[in-house]
Amino acid sequence: MSNFTVGLDEFVVIAESSKDSACVNYGVMETIDDFVWHMRNVPGVRSVKSLSQVVRERNVGNYEANPKFLGLPRNEQMIAANIYRVEMSQRLFNNNCSVMPVTIYPVDHQAGTLQRIVEAIKAYQKANANPDVTFRMAMGNAGIWAATNEAVKGSVRTMDVILFLAIVVCVFLTFFSWRAALCVMLPLLAVSIFANAVMVFLNIGLKVSTLPVLALGVGVGVDYGIYLFARAFVHMRNGADVETAFRNSYREVGTAVVFTAVTMSLGVALWYFSDLKFQSDMGVLLAYMFFVNMLGAVLLMPAITRFLMGRQMTQGSTPAA
Repeated sequence: MSNFTVGLDEFVVIAESSKDSACVNYGVMETIDDFVWHMRNVPGVRSVKSLSQVVRERNVGNYEANPKFLGLPRNEQMIAANIYRVEMSQRLFNNNCSVMPVTIYPVDHQAGTLQRIVEAIKAYQKANANPDVTFRMAMGNAGIWAATNEAVKGSVRTMDVILFLAIVVCVFLTFFSWRAALCVMLPLLAVSIFANAVMVFLNIGLKVSTLPVLALGVGVGVDYGIYLFARAFVHMRNGADVETAFRNSYREVGTAVVFTAVTMSLGVALWYFSDLKFQSDMGVLLAYMFFVNMLGAVLLMPAITRFLMGRQMTQGSTPAA
C-alpha cells in the first residue's frame, strides 16, 4: 500500500459555501486549498483529493508544466477554464457548487490515526478566518469510524460509573454494609483496569462491539466475590475472625467458585481458534475477565476485608453499615 496515494479508507470532509458560484471564487478555493495543505502535513495522512488540487494540476498543465503556475488562478475565468470538463463522477462538487467534498486518505484506520485527523480538522476549523467556507465532518468509512470512536470514548466512563455504582448498591442492599460493598468491588475494579492493558497488548480496540463484552465480564466476575464473601460474612457475624471466616468459606464454596471460573474460561478461550478475528479476540478477553476475577476474589478480597473490616470482626461485633 505504500506505493499508492489512495486506499480503501476514506475520510470525507464537506466544505460548504454560501457564496454564489463558489467553485470559481478565488477566496473560497484558496481556503479549501489551504485546508488541503494543512491536512496533507498531518502524520498518518496518505493523500488528499479536492477540487482545488484538480485546478492546480490543470493550471500547470495548461502552461507546459511550468512550476511557476502550480497554483490557483486569481480570476474566475481562469478557474472556470480549469474546472471545465471535470466529471461529476469524481464527486468534487455538487450542481450549484455549494458543497465541495475533500477526501482524505489515511494510511490506516487505527484509532490513533483517525484521532490525529479529527484534531487537525478541528484545529483548522477554529483557525479558519473565512466566513464563506465551513468544514463539516465527516463522511466515508473512516469518517464513520472516527465518529464512532468519539461516541465510545465519551460513553465508556459513564458506562463504568453506572456499572460499578449498580454493583455497589446491590451489594450494599445485600449486606447492609458499605465496607462489604468495597470489599467485593475493589478486586473487580482492579481487574477491569488491567483489562485495558490486556486490550492494548492484544491490539483490541475499544469500540461499540467490545463495550458490552467488558460489561459482561464485570457482571459475571462479580459473582465469584459475592459467593465467597456471603459465606465469610455469615461466619464473621457469628464471631469468627477474618482468617477463619474465609477459611471456612473456601471449604464451603471455594471448589464451586474455582470450578465455575475454570469451566467458563476454558469455554470462551476456545474461541481463540475461530477464523473470525472479533470472536477470537473476545474469547481471549472474556477468558481473562472470568479467570482473573476469580483470582481477585480468592486472593485479593480476603486482604481487603482484613484491612476494612478486620477490627470490628475480630471483636465479634456486627460491622457498621
